[in-house]
Amino acid sequence: MQNDPQDITRAVVGGVDTHKDAHVAAVIDLVGRLLGTRSFPTTATGYAALLRWTGTFGALLRIGVEGTSSYGAGLTRALRTAGIPVVEVNRPNRQLRRQRGKSDAIDAEAAARAALAQDTPRIPKAQDGSVEILRLLRLQRRSAMHAQTQAGNQLHAVVASAPERIRDQLRALSLVRLVATLQRQRSRTAASPLEATTRAVLHGLARRWGHLDTEIASLTAQLEPLGRQCAPALLDRPGVGPEVAAALLVAAGDNPERLRNERLFAALCGVSPVDASSGRQRRHRLNRGGNREANRALWVIAFVRWRIDPATKASAARRMAEGRTKLEIMRCLKRYIAREIFTLLPPMRAAPAHEHVAHAA
Repeated sequence: MQNDPQDITRAVVGGVDTHKDAHVAAVIDLVGRLLGTRSFPTTATGYAALLRWTGTFGALLRIGVEGTSSYGAGLTRALRTAGIPVVEVNRPNRQLRRQRGKSDAIDAEAAARAALAQDTPRIPKAQDGSVEILRLLRLQRRSAMHAQTQAGNQLHAVVASAPERIRDQLRALSLVRLVATLQRQRSRTAASPLEATTRAVLHGLARRWGHLDTEIASLTAQLEPLGRQCAPALLDRPGVGPEVAAALLVAAGDNPERLRNERLFAALCGVSPVDASSGRQRRHRLNRGGNREANRALWVIAFVRWRIDPATKASAARRMAEGRTKLEIMRCLKRYIAREIFTLLPPMRAAPAHEHVAHAA
């Protein structure tokens, strides 16, 4: 698209619809007129070309990107490195999509319009520091735990349907003892091909369970020193272990300064009450949004403190005397804990200049 020389100095806003192999970008001016759309490959060369192309329309105030933590992570890092304010945008409105249809160009334009309309832009996670390392370790750990659970369930299922001689020997053992017994057993003469195959399968599953257990222990051991490096005081609080601390740190990200106050952190964790008032009725409902892993981490802290912390026990007893239910008390505890955790997050870095521009724009 050709531009007049006078258009080069005008301010514009961009939007990107992200995919695995190609990103589609759109540029609009400050009154919402579409100036152009184009597709770029998801490579360093493609990111550079996208930046050059958007710059031909004018001064880029900010750019809205979908999926800044998934398909758009590489582009987001490239934009931040170049000093471009990046705004995280939600997926297009479904009602608008039904009216206008669906295409990558339409979604990119919608991302640009969402970035233009935001009074307080949502700054994406930086994903470039110790917290990102924590996220990756937790990802591998969760995967290993799921696989270990599956291997354990399969062990019990094979034992339950095994020939009598095997079943009578193993059926009463707990999972840990079953794995240890199978790992110690040596090959023996089987009464039938079925018994030989069953023993081989059980031994293979037990060996897999053991390897996964070692992997999980190794990953767990890496979480604590990294967590202390990111937020030294967090792991000293009652009810906060390495896994819980990692979940909360990952929710906040490597740039917690994007969470300007504890209310935003509570909303991120899904523990801020949601206004559900209408007419004369004034009420709040449970927040079912937010980061559910962080929400679960706060639940774990509240549950542990309710059992061992005298102050939490006294607070819960006082609220029960007022007629509150245990669920209501737990929600209150999670909200108070979120306020406490926010003060223990990594020290707020000075936001880059382009992020200050994003807030002011």
